[in-house]
Amino acid sequence: MDLGLKGRRALVSAASKGLGRACAEALAREGAEVFISSRDAGALAGLAGQIGAAGHQAADLTKRADVEALVSAAAGALAGLDILVVNSGGPPAGSLEEVGDDAWEDAFKLTTMSATWLVRNALPHLKKSKQGRIVYLTSYLVKEPSDVLMLSNAFRPGVTAVARMLSHELAPLGVTVNCIGPNAILTDRTRSLAAGPAGDAGISLEEQLERSASKLPMKRYGDPSEVGGLCAYLCSAQAGYITGQTIVIDGGSTRFYA
Repeated sequence: MDLGLKGRRALVSAASKGLGRACAEALAREGAEVFISSRDAGALAGLAGQIGAAGHQAADLTKRADVEALVSAAAGALAGLDILVVNSGGPPAGSLEEVGDDAWEDAFKLTTMSATWLVRNALPHLKKSKQGRIVYLTSYLVKEPSDVLMLSNAFRPGVTAVARMLSHELAPLGVTVNCIGPNAILTDRTRSLAAGPAGDAGISLEEQLERSASKLPMKRYGDPSEVGGLCAYLCSAQAGYITGQTIVIDGGSTRFYA
């Protein structure tokens, strides 16, 4: 299927690894002109060469000046923007009693303010596009809170609410706004979160991951490329009537409660 992405101009943040990388790779495969960013300049340059990115720039998403410079650089290099993939690293795990004020402030900047700055600065360009797309990478936590990810529980739903509001505001312009809520995808963050239980059980990380995977409905973790494929579809011409949605990609592992 031709997704109609050839020549579409995309900015993907936090793209040097994990789900951001998977989205950048998927868009590039479909012929989009992709501008990528992350804090890791070395990894970023390597990925840019691998996927034939149209440009790249290191940026710390917790700093407004970095985000503003990033969007300006991307729009300048691409002569506009049609697609914005809003992604950031996840805040650290911890319960309410374990997470201090500094961690709350850092997580707010990382998840909420970075998304705000990215979209605010990209909107003038996206509004001019004939196929504007905003895709937020959030989390399944907006549907079902985690017992150990207090900070994500607190901030991801707020980002999702903003996305929903924007979808109504931008619909008359043909700009769609959607969220992807991943769960049980095998990324570096998944491995990091599994390290604690592995240590508690006195087993290797790989054994812990195998145990966890065996409890999933599909008996495996999802691959980041599967998230990338969904992102590419949501950016496609065919997805022009899908907006304001949070699509959970989890192999059926997330349970929903009324």
